[in-house]
Order: sequence, then C-alpha cells, then structure tokens
Amino acid sequence: MVKKFFDKIARRTRIGFLAAFALLLVSYILTFISTQKVIDQANWINHTNRVIHDLDNMLGFITKGESSFRGYIISDNKNLLAEYDKSVKNTDSTFQHIKLLIGVNGIQRKNLDTLYELIEEKFLWIENSISIYSSTHKITSTLIQESVQGIIKMKNIEAQSLMMQSEEKASWNSRAQQVSKYSGFIKFFNTISLIIAIILTLYSIVVYNKENKAKKEEEEKAKDFREQLEKRVDQLADLNQELIELRSLEKYAVTGRIARTIAHEVRNPLTNINLSIEQLRSEVTESESATLFFDMVVRNSERINHLVSDLLDSTRVAELNFTEVSINDVLDSSLNLASDRIELKQIKVIKKYDPDICPIFVDVQKIEIAFLNIFVNAIEAMDENGILEISTENKNNRCIAKIKDNGKGMAKGEVGRLFEPYFTTKEKGNGLGLANSQNIILGHNGSISAESELGVGTTFTVSLNFG
Repeated sequence: MVKKFFDKIARRTRIGFLAAFALLLVSYILTFISTQKVIDQANWINHTNRVIHDLDNMLGFITKGESSFRGYIISDNKNLLAEYDKSVKNTDSTFQHIKLLIGVNGIQRKNLDTLYELIEEKFLWIENSISIYSSTHKITSTLIQESVQGIIKMKNIEAQSLMMQSEEKASWNSRAQQVSKYSGFIKFFNTISLIIAIILTLYSIVVYNKENKAKKEEEEKAKDFREQLEKRVDQLADLNQELIELRSLEKYAVTGRIARTIAHEVRNPLTNINLSIEQLRSEVTESESATLFFDMVVRNSERINHLVSDLLDSTRVAELNFTEVSINDVLDSSLNLASDRIELKQIKVIKKYDPDICPIFVDVQKIEIAFLNIFVNAIEAMDENGILEISTENKNNRCIAKIKDNGKGMAKGEVGRLFEPYFTTKEKGNGLGLANSQNIILGHNGSISAESELGVGTTFTVSLNFG
C-alpha cells in the first residue's frame, strides 16, 4: 500500500512537472517571439531615423554646393569651387549610404532612383552654369534665366526627399501597429507563467518534504563513505611514501656495501703498486723517461685512491652534531654559500617560506652542504636569468622544503638514477654531489625526491622530522 501510494504521488508529480514544463515552454517561445518583434521594431526605428537623417544631410550638402556656386558667380572667387566639389563628394557618399540602408525595399529603391536623377540634373545644371560664367566672367541674362530652373530643380529634390521620408515613417508606423498587437499576448502569458511558477512551487514543496529525509540519509552514507575513502587514500599515500623511503634506504645500504667492497679490493692492489714503485725507484738508474713513468703511475694511483675516498664519503654514515634550528635559516645560509653563482648567472630567487614553520633538529653544517649541493645542481641546470623558487611548509607532521628551477629538466630514466654515485648529466660533474646530499638527509631520518620534465625544470622535495 505504501509503495503504491508513493508511486501514485510520483506519477502525479511527474505529470504536473511535464504539464508545467509544456506551458512554460510555450510561454517562453511566445514571449521570445514578442520580444524579438520589439527588438526588430527598435532596429527599424533606428533604421528610419538614419534614412531621414541622411536625406536631410544630403539636402544640406546640395544646398551648400549651390551656395558655393552662387558665391563664385557673385564674387568671382575660384576658392568657392573647391567647396562646391567637396559638397558634390559628400552628396555622393551620403547617397551611397542611403542606398545601403534601403536595401531591397522596392518602393524606396524606385524613389531613390528618381532622387538620383534629380540630383544629377541639379549638378549638371550647376556645371553648365559654371562653364557659361567661366567663359565670360559676367552675369548674363542666360545665367539669370537658368537660376529659375535651378530653384525648380532644388524644389523637386526636396519634394522627392520628403516623399521618401514620409514613406519611411509610414513603414515604421505599420510595423509599430503590428508590434502593439503582441503586447497583450506578453501580458497574458506572463500571467500564465506566474501561475505555473506558483504551481511548481507547491509541487516542489510536496516532493521536497517527502524526499528530503531519504536524501539526507543518502548524503550521510555518502559522506561516511567519502571520509573512509579519503582515509584509505591517505593511508595508501603514506604507505607509498614509506615504501619509497625504504627503497631509498635499501639502495643506499647496497651502494654503501658495494663502495666498501670496492674500496677494500682497490686499495690493497694500490698499496702494493705504490710500494713496488718506491722499490723500483731505488733500484732503477735515474733517467728522464723513468722518472716520467714513475710519476705517471704514482699520480694515477693517487687519483684512484681519491675517487675511492669520495665514493666512501658519499655512502658513509657520518657522526652528526644535532642542533635545533629553523629550516628557513638553514636554506638562507646555503643560499649565501651559492650567492656568487646566483649573481654570476643573474638568477632570480623567489622565497615562499612558511613563517610559522616548526624547528628541526639537525646537524646544521651537514644539512647546509646537502641543500648547497641541490642549489648548485639547480643553478647549473638553468640558463642566465633563470628562476629559483624555494618554499617551506608543515605537512603531515613533517617539515617539507621544495626547491624548484626552470632549467632544462631531465628524462624519466635520468630522474630514477639521479642519486646514484657517479651518475651525472653534466659534462664536468663527478656525480657525487646529490648522492652526498641523499646520504646526509637519510642520516637525519629524512627523505629526498625529485620530479622533472624536459624543457620545464626540476623540483627537489626534502622531508625532515621536526625538532
């Protein structure tokens, strides 16, 4: 019974909404048509005013041209003929504009053709009169008789222009009467629309009261599900970050073992080589070539020993002297150490420090070295006038520092090997700077990661525990 009752209400509601929608649609269509008619009438009013205004302007230009002609006859001043020529051009330009406005209106097109012939006759009469006067420079009886014809021609032009203006006004009045017929429809359908709006409001209240409770229950369920999903996503993000850090630690530990093994296996033979060289020096007769070869062996032996020491330093867990300090101060100190490089390449530094950042507990000198290596890497990746952006924030109970450059960037495969010892994309780099930075940060139970895109730049993210 309850289900049938609600189905009945839903069916009636749908019918009511459909009926109301249909009435509103019809009302809207008719209102739209009526409004469009009013807009069209407004456009026609503007059109009529422009035609009447242009006709008046054209009469003014013709009158001004005739005045200039008569002034020339009276004063024999040829400068007035320039004013006459200007009036002829303005008359022609205005006539062409009227022609465009009239368009395909058959009656007005015929009237305009007649007006054009009258204007041509008027200007032809003026041209003939100018020619007669120019030959004699005297006001003859012929000119006086011709002036009467000029007045008649001007009256014909004015009469034709008035007739065209009257025709435009008549057309406008006819359209205005048609539009006025639609005003009653607008009022009627606006009233219908108001009634329909009231009906829809009543239906909406009924439907809302019956469905609001169920809607709230569904919203609560959706909210609980959303919160659980967000928690799961956060947990997954934390686990993923932990996994990344564990992989970094594992990679770091493996690298350390390999480095120590290599150091042991390489330094023993190097020791034997150095001892052998010293023995040979004492037994072999001194000569220039022998000294050259001995020095060459010793020099390369020392170079190999130095490389092995650098590798060990980049993977060795150093003894740390912890001090409580603000990460903002540490970053500024590291920036000062790289200030000469920044000034040389005219790098713009943008700081977005969190002023309320919590203090960290670190070995200041070593953390400064770690950040310095990152800054140097970023500076060398940028051209002159690059932008180095540094930001700090508190996030998930960790202190986060981000160092972003707009340098050349790296491919995805290069980013994955960025912290490996001896891996470098620079021509003169040894590939130990970032490995050393990772060693220091991991020694502080922190993490470091990098994101990069070719042609866009690279962003380093360092995460450290609060003090």
